[in-house]
Amino acid sequence: MRERTVLIAGASGVIGQSAVARFAADGWHVIAVSRRAPDVAAGTRFQHLPLDLLDADACRAAADAFAGVTHVVYAALYEKPGLYAGWFEQDQMDTNLAMMRNLMEPLLEVATGLRHVSVFQGTKAYGAHLHQIAVPARERSPRDPHANFYWLQEDWLRARRAGADWALTIWRPQVVFGGSTGVAMNIVPVLGAYAAIQRELGRPLTYPGRRGGVSEAVDADLIADALLWANGAEAARDETFNITNGDVFTWADTWPAIARAMQMEPAFGEPFSLVAYLHEHEAVWDDLVRRHDLRATALPALLGESHHYADLLFGVHAPAEAARAPVLVSTIKLRQAGFGGCIDTEEMFAKWLARLAERRIILPPG
Repeated sequence: MRERTVLIAGASGVIGQSAVARFAADGWHVIAVSRRAPDVAAGTRFQHLPLDLLDADACRAAADAFAGVTHVVYAALYEKPGLYAGWFEQDQMDTNLAMMRNLMEPLLEVATGLRHVSVFQGTKAYGAHLHQIAVPARERSPRDPHANFYWLQEDWLRARRAGADWALTIWRPQVVFGGSTGVAMNIVPVLGAYAAIQRELGRPLTYPGRRGGVSEAVDADLIADALLWANGAEAARDETFNITNGDVFTWADTWPAIARAMQMEPAFGEPFSLVAYLHEHEAVWDDLVRRHDLRATALPALLGESHHYADLLFGVHAPAEAARAPVLVSTIKLRQAGFGGCIDTEEMFAKWLARLAERRIILPPG
């Protein structure tokens, strides 16, 4: 059995991909579980296990590979096309529970040295998609009484945690940004594709959303740092933590910094849907990929469902008179437990846009 073996489920996703890179850099043996291999830097050492977590038989057949696992990062996620509507549908919730169960049941049977499991929730745990929430939302608040796969997964894990030696940490990140593509909720590729098309059309980078709306973000790399910390921190055992970059922002106020990162001029006007815009300009993107020798990634494959997420974050479909309290969470508990990592949100956007350009996924600035 290896001293430190982490299994990262959802390894090609926005959190999982950063976790693979971070744990590998720290010398861990990394088992990356995902249908697609994580797109990390050349030379990153990891073992990819191409599993569909909806296939219970395939997960059980792979159980021999789980025997040496000491730590689990469960970041796998199932979302429906169009994203938002599926958050209220029972079959989406049941599917996410089934995926966790399909992987974790055989793993718990064979991983006798398991010490720690991290799993993810989000601000929907506080009912942010249903109603105004307390500002700031705190982990000690009673469970919000609504149907959600978070509760299904948490209750399943806690039942199996009882009497076991391994510890559980539950993470509630704010809006996550990272380097993965083709996923449900990472709008960095959306911003990159939109900027490239606007530049090609000779237009400024026009803000597509509504003004106002204070929010928080969290860098996927920061989450990876926190996961590494939690695996060895007694203060993280059987705890739930909010996690953010450490600052607050509004999209409109941050938009000039995003434009600067792409070396474009910012502009403002009426809200519009990036889902509709990108669909309308798909041929422009295809031409850019061909002429600039970008990775041959069709726009739907690049975006996943994240353009729907962008419309939601930018509030483009909200009534003009709509006014809700901001969705802000407290990170005091995490800081007091011993993790104080932070990053400037404007610098985070610049970092991820630059990384996608370096990987020839989007056009470089200028």
